[in-house]
Amino acid sequence: MAKKLDQPELFINRELSWLEFNERVLQQGLNSQLPPFERLKFLAIVSSNLDEFFMIRVAGLQQQCAAQVRKRDISGLTPNQQLTEIHQRVHIMVEKQTQAISDLLDELVHQSLSILDPSQWTPRQHRFIRTYFTNEILPILTPLAMCELDPCPLLPGLQLHVGLLFRVTKDNSPDKRIIAVPIPNSCSRFVTLPGETGLQLAKIEDIIIDSAETFCTDGKLVASAAFRVTRDADVEIQEDEAADLLQTIDKAVIDRRRRAAVRLEITTQTETGLKQWLTKTLDLKNNQVYEIPGLIDAKSLMEIVAKPGFDSLKVPDWPPQPAKDLIGSEDLWQTLQDRDVLLSHPYESFDPVVQMVAQAAQDRNVLAIKQTLYRTSGDSPIIRALEQAANNGIAVTVLVELKARFDETRNVNWARRLEDAGCHVIYGILGLKTHAKALLIVRREGNRIRRYVHLATGNYNDSTARLYSDIGLMTCDVDLTNDVAAFFNLLTGYSEVVGWKKLIVAPMGLRKKFLELIDREIQASTTEKPGLIMAKSNSLQDQAIIQALYRASRAGVKVLLNIRGICCLRPGIKKVSQNIEVISIVDRYLEHARIFYFANGGHEEVYISSADWMGRNLDRRLELMMPVIDSNHKEYLIDMLKTFFRDNVNAHRLNSDGSYERVTTQGKAIRAQQQLYKKTVEAVQSIEKTALRFRPMTHAGTKRVSTRKPK
Repeated sequence: MAKKLDQPELFINRELSWLEFNERVLQQGLNSQLPPFERLKFLAIVSSNLDEFFMIRVAGLQQQCAAQVRKRDISGLTPNQQLTEIHQRVHIMVEKQTQAISDLLDELVHQSLSILDPSQWTPRQHRFIRTYFTNEILPILTPLAMCELDPCPLLPGLQLHVGLLFRVTKDNSPDKRIIAVPIPNSCSRFVTLPGETGLQLAKIEDIIIDSAETFCTDGKLVASAAFRVTRDADVEIQEDEAADLLQTIDKAVIDRRRRAAVRLEITTQTETGLKQWLTKTLDLKNNQVYEIPGLIDAKSLMEIVAKPGFDSLKVPDWPPQPAKDLIGSEDLWQTLQDRDVLLSHPYESFDPVVQMVAQAAQDRNVLAIKQTLYRTSGDSPIIRALEQAANNGIAVTVLVELKARFDETRNVNWARRLEDAGCHVIYGILGLKTHAKALLIVRREGNRIRRYVHLATGNYNDSTARLYSDIGLMTCDVDLTNDVAAFFNLLTGYSEVVGWKKLIVAPMGLRKKFLELIDREIQASTTEKPGLIMAKSNSLQDQAIIQALYRASRAGVKVLLNIRGICCLRPGIKKVSQNIEVISIVDRYLEHARIFYFANGGHEEVYISSADWMGRNLDRRLELMMPVIDSNHKEYLIDMLKTFFRDNVNAHRLNSDGSYERVTTQGKAIRAQQQLYKKTVEAVQSIEKTALRFRPMTHAGTKRVSTRKPK
């Protein structure tokens, strides 16, 4: 009898799977084959990841426990059981991270870079530090006498503090005074010291502690520590009750600062009074306190990674290449009429996307621009181009997703700027977060109107486009552009759900489409010619999708999954998932593209999407998936998927027990990201040589054969 596919033992807990992902990030920080600054980067990312994990996932579990929720997840664990396992694993993870940072900083001493402890300061450096503290630090500090203020001041989440415990004498009786010194975020974590050789740094918390007597002239310092509080940031936004969503988001961000504490990080100290007082005041349990014998908030290591020089300690630069499909193109609009353009970031530059918007903003033939914005950069050239377009009289409509977690404040500011410029700014459909990445440009060409679109797996963010791997598609395909126009009409409330020709939209039909594609692969699979599914996604958590993949495995379909982060599917279970292989790649670029391949009995289909295989993406977000039609583009993406499964340097394979093991090198070392970059460079060089050879004959640049089917 076949095993039922809803049994808890067939699924991995989401939170524990995420911790396995962060462990893989940590392993990169421990990898002695990487340059020291690259390892520092990964060790910093471990802390950044944990911050968000505690603010959202751990906080959510604590809310459930407070509400006495005992419902088990798909793996059979209650919220309380999940919290217990989380804290056990994170304590071990933080211990390994702390030791790794200490070892790496010791190693950097031999590379002329030192973070000095106070005992290592020379008299000259000590004099410098005292002067620096008086002139640069003290004027912006606000010490808080915690026990003498009623109510006790709020300690903001994720802000570094120095805690000072003094013994004072009042009326001939000893007393204790606790002072918390918040360190402004504007302060650098590391201060450069005068030194004879190399770069010597001091931690700002050590500098403040060194002048602790400034804050309590009538007491004796008993204990000191750096500490940091993490608070619940899972603020629910009741859109239907919000008269003004901008104000609601502003309030939600402020409310985050006052939410319950979920974690305390504090440097190790011999005197426990500070830790005990903070634990009690913040109403935390012992397992929520992380005592660290070293650097807390390792995100600050990015300050060191960003230091100029030290090139020998960094990975070699891989400059983004020109877009292959646009080499020789002198007119973007004409090129898109000839053929679709596929962009593979960061191997190829993000500039064509920025230029597409900027060029449209200055084009007198462009009538309208419509775009979704989920996360964008601090000084976004796309925002500037949209403002310019509105100033030039073009009808600009922008959906700004205000609920993009931790980017809410930035997006509120963008929304107001765009409104001030004359853009029509909308905030999406009630109850759904808009995660789709879409750009629509409407252009008059002679006596007709033509639409151009850019669709992508990643955000319109020129900064992260250098760090995240994503796929983008530019096209003027009539069916696809009509679908995108209808999608924007849906966002603005002009129309209801329509019958899409090529676009697949969540939550209306994306889940159904995925299940149909998997079931079709099952039907097409035979013993002689087994089916094949290859998928690349950030996460796989959705139970229905997992069960469908289990059914495919049972039917003999080979399932190859490249899942960067959370994966709740258990591969390698006999008679359930023995035909499923799951790998994860953690390398210099964050794997962010979502690509889905179905062999379809020899009629291969490839899709790209903004959506992961998670319930939230399929049911509670507006997401897009689109087919890749061009045969060259399909071949490129299929080869990309296969390259990841050939990786034997940075690939980790998921075991059925939920653990991961590094794929062992057999034969020639293959590093997928390096291979993809190398192929991109070689392809660009080959095309540029061809363009140069034929330029005198074409005058207008290399004319490539149109792949657009006539309508």
